[in-house]
Amino acid sequence: MTEQAAQKKLDEQPKPTVVIKKYANRRLYNTEASSYVTLEDLAGMVREGRDFVVYDAKSGDDITRGVLTQIIVEEEAKGRNLLPIPFLRQLIGFYGDSLQSLVPRYLEFTMGSFARQQEQMRHSVEQTMGSFNPLVRLEEMSKQNMAMMERAMSLFSPFSRRDEATSTAPQSAEAEEIAALKAEIRLLREQMAEKRQEPNR
Repeated sequence: MTEQAAQKKLDEQPKPTVVIKKYANRRLYNTEASSYVTLEDLAGMVREGRDFVVYDAKSGDDITRGVLTQIIVEEEAKGRNLLPIPFLRQLIGFYGDSLQSLVPRYLEFTMGSFARQQEQMRHSVEQTMGSFNPLVRLEEMSKQNMAMMERAMSLFSPFSRRDEATSTAPQSAEAEEIAALKAEIRLLREQMAEKRQEPNR
């Protein structure tokens, strides 16, 4: 094995999760590097694929979700608009909704599919650069991903019409996952309807 191959294999090995502590003065301390970091630094770690967890230095509570959300707010404030306003409105509308518990799972699944497609796109560009216009392929995948996100959100919308049953079986693991989620949502709605019809005891 060459030195370059060995280094590549070493780089691909998962690194330990970095522990970040947040103090009362809102400063963030990277315990691995023994230095203070900013939200921008944490955003860079996310882009590099480095996993981290954030704890409140005083209480010890895990506040990773809040810090990640804060990073998104900071990025949006800089004009790097990634989240469409209709999507944000829909997302806010799901807080407190009966289907709230299903939304995180579905969004995680959808974004995972998106990430896999982007990785396939990068690999395709590396292998066939010059033989086709990568921008055309990228545009096609972007349209597919946007359509998938819209379907994901409309699936949970109480005002959307029910999808018509198809006679063909799912052709992929993603299709099977979507079908399972639809069935789960349909069952929840039916149970809610039954509860509404039950007389008050």
